Amino acid sequence: MIVFDMAGTVVNEHNVVYKTLKKALGKGGYHFSLEEVLSSAGGKEKSQAINDLIHQSESPGGLSGSEVYRIFLNQLDEAYARQEVTSYPGVEALLRRLRDRNIKITLNTGYNRNTATQLLEKMNWQPGREYDLLVTADDVANSRPAPDMIFLAMEKLGIESASAVAKVGDSVIDIEEGQVAGCGVTVGVTTGAHAREELKKVEPTYILDSLENLDELLLKQKEVNS
Repeated sequence: MIVFDMAGTVVNEHNVVYKTLKKALGKGGYHFSLEEVLSSAGGKEKSQAINDLIHQSESPGGLSGSEVYRIFLNQLDEAYARQEVTSYPGVEALLRRLRDRNIKITLNTGYNRNTATQLLEKMNWQPGREYDLLVTADDVANSRPAPDMIFLAMEKLGIESASAVAKVGDSVIDIEEGQVAGCGVTVGVTTGAHAREELKKVEPTYILDSLENLDELLLKQKEVNS
């Protein structure tokens, strides 16, 4: 099984979620640069990301985390209604090749289920075609880097050992999630929240600039290991 993060990894939504998060925090009285938001919030469950940023803020007072989160969700709905959302080049072909080899595809995300479903509908992605399972932050008790979403996917898809799972994501916390779960391979991709230098700090198995040839890379590793 391969567990793919969504936005910034297989879904190109032009960082609208983090731009919206920054805007919602500003309305709440907390002011951060987009780089600060990306660095802190990348890959996290979004209400937790807001609370973490508020905790870091030097601004006195302001709205509560739950109030900022409500603003964020409303603004994100409006933004996604206007935003073009696509996959990254080569990703849909990659997913087809993986599923043709009977590799299970799970999408997991720090978004809530409503937002994740909205994204997939805009892209016309369907279970049983582009992916096998969607797991969101709503579905588990503990958010990343806890391994709960990966373990839930393993349970639902009948995967017994985490060593047979690869985790792919664009953020440090994606890689940490895979490592905590005991995944056999972790892959960082530089298309989203975190650059190569940031991803290097947590030592994923691979760091890629594109996922187009991920299947060839994993096949070569399997041959080497066998």
